[in-house]
Amino acid sequence: MTKLLVNSSNSENTRIKNYLCSRFLFSDVIFIKKTYRKLNLVNMNKSKNLYGHLFALTANVMWGLMAPIGKSALQEFSALSVTTFRMVGAAAAFWLLSIFCKQEQVNHRDMLRIFFASLFALVFNQGVFIFGLSMTSPIDASIVTTTLPIVTMIVAAIYLKEPITNKKVLGIFVGAMGALILIMSSQAGSNGNGSLIGDLLCLTAQISFSIYLTVFKGLTQQYSAVTINKWMFVYASMCYIPFSYYDISTIQWASISTIAIIQVLYVVLGGSFLAYLCIMTAQKLLRPTVVSMYNYMQPIVATIAAIIMGIGSFGWQKGLAIALVFLGVYIVTQSKSRADFEKIGKEL
Repeated sequence: MTKLLVNSSNSENTRIKNYLCSRFLFSDVIFIKKTYRKLNLVNMNKSKNLYGHLFALTANVMWGLMAPIGKSALQEFSALSVTTFRMVGAAAAFWLLSIFCKQEQVNHRDMLRIFFASLFALVFNQGVFIFGLSMTSPIDASIVTTTLPIVTMIVAAIYLKEPITNKKVLGIFVGAMGALILIMSSQAGSNGNGSLIGDLLCLTAQISFSIYLTVFKGLTQQYSAVTINKWMFVYASMCYIPFSYYDISTIQWASISTIAIIQVLYVVLGGSFLAYLCIMTAQKLLRPTVVSMYNYMQPIVATIAAIIMGIGSFGWQKGLAIALVFLGVYIVTQSKSRADFEKIGKEL
């Protein structure tokens, strides 16, 4: 009888041990799976951020090269003509590309949003900027472009409730100082004449683009960059064609140089088609303020292009300026977003 009791007790203890072991093993497996998923999400986010930075950088390299190229093209074409070529040419390129992409249906409400996005991203931004550039000096236009990250930070704080952190302010300030040092050192001794109206037009273009980056970020989460751009450039073309018909119809094509035509082609394919394809992809992956910080890369690209062409020199001022721009971009990328603060609040 005693043996039976001992055996039953041992059997019960064994069952309890096996049960507890299985429970602990099960909880360990669940913990490992959750940890693995978190690590995967972290790696995916890092990969997305890397691609976002590369796309933003590429777009601003294209725009940086477009400043001297576009200014040169304006010697043989009117600003209205170049802008219209840009809109119509990019629209044709995006529609051609869309044939080889997955077709997306855009509802009527979103189509209206895309129309307003085209006004802020193209009509009031790139179009107005070219008019401003034709009326003011390159140095004034370059200085005005440094306001984009500041305006974007303010608009994002108002519309997206993105926090204005110390790191973000410091990063924008450091980047702006670098861009201004570069612009002033590159333009030292130049005799370009500025214009208040031209400067205001360039400022309007920056404010317009900051509104686009912030207010219409949701569109980039719903549709592909090709779908949005093909409609945006169509709407922008419709806005410009009625006003540019006379300018285009009176162009004396026989007197236009081949180099000017090549420059316009770059403005269409490089500064519009490829640049907007990249910036919209970056807009999907990064915060508006981070995307706008890459605007400081444009004077760097223009300086490097001038050095390569043999019409510029590299000194310690330019080296310092470039280092400050990269440092400013890095500081802004390390600042906390609204999502980060919400996550910290949940953890607390």
